[in-house]
Amino acid sequence: MKVQEVIMKAMAGKLKWCEAAEILGVTDRTMRRWRERMAEHGYDGLYDYRKQRPSPKRLPVATLEKVLRLYQEEYFDFNIRHFHEKLVEVEGIEISYTWVRLALQAAGLAEKRKRRGTHRKRRPRRSLPGMLLHIDGSDHGWFQDERRYDLISVLDDATSEIYYSQLVEEESTRTVMTALREVVEQQGIFCSLYSDRASHFFVTPKAGEKVDPHRLTQVGRALQELGVKMIPAYSPQARGRGERSFRTWQGRLPQELRLRGITTLAAANEFLRREYMAEFNQRFTVAAAEKGSAFLRCRRRDLDGVFSIQHERTVNRDNTVAVGNRILQIQKTRWRNTLAGCAVVVQERLDGTVVIVYGPHEVARYPAAELPEPKPKRPRSPRPSASHRRVP
Repeated sequence: MKVQEVIMKAMAGKLKWCEAAEILGVTDRTMRRWRERMAEHGYDGLYDYRKQRPSPKRLPVATLEKVLRLYQEEYFDFNIRHFHEKLVEVEGIEISYTWVRLALQAAGLAEKRKRRGTHRKRRPRRSLPGMLLHIDGSDHGWFQDERRYDLISVLDDATSEIYYSQLVEEESTRTVMTALREVVEQQGIFCSLYSDRASHFFVTPKAGEKVDPHRLTQVGRALQELGVKMIPAYSPQARGRGERSFRTWQGRLPQELRLRGITTLAAANEFLRREYMAEFNQRFTVAAAEKGSAFLRCRRRDLDGVFSIQHERTVNRDNTVAVGNRILQIQKTRWRNTLAGCAVVVQERLDGTVVIVYGPHEVARYPAAELPEPKPKRPRSPRPSASHRRVP
C-alpha cells in the first residue's frame, strides 16, 4: 500500500495508528510527528520545505475527518457521486468529486473502479422527445429489507426524462396500463414503445424465439388503438439505456427513502410522485438533439375503455354474459328488445368497474362495489382408482 492509503485507513478507523506505523516501517514517534504535521498544515499537501510555505491545495484535517465520519455514519450506503452531491448540497462542504472519490478509496471505504471492458458504441438517441419511450420494471429491495417490489418506469429515449415511476407489488398488465395511460394523459400520444418480451407486452410462441406480431396482448391492443408502435427487445444489451437508468435508481432511491424514514409503499410512491421524480429529472435529463416534440395531443375521451382488460362474449338467451365466475345481467335498451346472440365486449377497467359495450353503446355498467358475487366453483370429483375402473 501507498503511504497515503495507510494514513487514510488509520484516519478512517480501519487501522490503529501503531499498526499503520508498523506497516510503513516507521517508529511510533515518527507517526506521531506525521499526525501533528497533518493537523497543522492539512492533509492534501504537507509543508513544502522546498518553498518554505504550506501547499495552496491543503485541506484541513478536521474537514477530512468530517467527510469520512459522515460517510461511515450517515451516508454509508451511498455511491460516491451521490455522496458528493449530499456533501455540497446538504452539508455545505465544497470539495471536488475527484478528491472525495480518491479519499474514500484510499481509506478503504469505497471500492476502486474496475477497468473498463471492450469498447462498444451506444445507439444514438432519438432526436425528439416522444419518438421512442422505454418501459420496464426493476425488482429490488427498495426498503433495504426482505421486501421486494417492482419499480415501473417510463423513460424518454431522446432526453432520459422520466415520465412515470411507481413501486408496485408486481409488474403486470394492469400496472403497465396504469403507467402508459398516465403518460398519454400528461404528455400525449407517442410514436413507439420499447420493452422486453414479457407476456403482458408480447405473445412469444416459444421461449427465446421471435414474438408473434399478429397476436396482440391487452397492452398491444390498447397501443394499437392509439397508433403506437411496439418494439420488442431481443437482448439485455439492446435495453442498455433503460438498464443504466435502473442502476442509477437502485443506487439512489433506497438511500433517499432511508434518510427520510419512509418504510411503506404508499409513502414511497407519494414521495416519488411529489418530489423525487422531479429531482431525478433535473439531475439526469439531457437536452434533445432537435427542438420540438413528437408527442401528439390525445383527443380521445374513451381512455378508460382503451386501457382496460377486454373480453369478447356472446350474450345468452336471458341477456346475461359470463365473465370469470360472475354472471352479469344486461338490462333492456330503448333501441333493441334483446341482445341475445349478439357479440359484446366486456371491459374490466383499471378502477375495478366492469362495462359491457355493444358497438358504440354502453349497455351495462357495474362499479367495483356493485359487482355480483362470484359463483362458487364446483369441487372436482375424484378420479376413480385403478382398482375400480371397468376392465373391457
